[in-house]
Amino acid sequence: MARTRFQPDRGLTSRMVLVMFLLGLLYVAAVGGLIAAGLNLAWVIIIAGGFLLAQWFFSDKIALAAMGAREVSPDEAPELHAVIDRLCALADMPKPRVAIAPTDMPNAFATGRNPNKAVVCVTTGIMRKLDRTELEAVLAHELSHVAHRDVAVMTIASFLGVLAGLVARFGMYSGMGRGSRDNNAALVFAVVWLASIAVYVISFLLTRALSRYREFAADRAGAYLTGQPSALASALTKISGDMSAIPTRDLRRSQPAQAFFFAPAAVGRSLGNLLSTHPTTEQRLARLAQVSAELGKPML
Repeated sequence: MARTRFQPDRGLTSRMVLVMFLLGLLYVAAVGGLIAAGLNLAWVIIIAGGFLLAQWFFSDKIALAAMGAREVSPDEAPELHAVIDRLCALADMPKPRVAIAPTDMPNAFATGRNPNKAVVCVTTGIMRKLDRTELEAVLAHELSHVAHRDVAVMTIASFLGVLAGLVARFGMYSGMGRGSRDNNAALVFAVVWLASIAVYVISFLLTRALSRYREFAADRAGAYLTGQPSALASALTKISGDMSAIPTRDLRRSQPAQAFFFAPAAVGRSLGNLLSTHPTTEQRLARLAQVSAELGKPML
């Protein structure tokens, strides 16, 4: 992670390395298998590589555009900038750009490929809902994502899932198109179809597992930086409780940024912990209670 005063998390670092290593092996094996089956993937890889570069360099702009957010200056949002200035000085890290999304959904997220290119975005809903101490706790959580560099890893890992679908689709159509000329077309189609399912499911589960753990790590690091785990617990309780009152239309519009939010913008019931981008509120509160005990500050 970047050298800051945020508490390092070796568990997070090891998981990020492991996930990227396993995803790399997975995609090398998948692409190698498809090429061995006689499929021409050159153009798909070139096009997908271009999309990956675009997402790597413009992920912050893409995320802000998806939320309808805009960057704000210290003159436009003096209190918000003041909180982030204080936290960055406390953490000894570069100040990210600051943005606000005009939505009643109370939430926040951080994105960007490194601490020098990061942006922290809050919604108008969260600024109305939380007091200054709670908002500071949430922003410390988001800044820890930047310091840990897990935002960049999640950006790459999430894109690889999209790449899996693209490669699998291309392979499937290529296999189908050879039916009249190749007696093995049906076999190729079956192999490609099964490989696509395996690649997508494995990458999906790996990124979900990393996403859940990084929320625990950010909660802990943010709480240690501010010394106020109870404020983060209070903010989490308020935000999670308010999600049911947010219009479904707004929740669905925010789904592309779901994995990066402070709290999940859930639509409908979860299909289970394996499919969720975040730990449950109860799990996060329990971990924060442990941090509170370690700091000798009882949860209020």
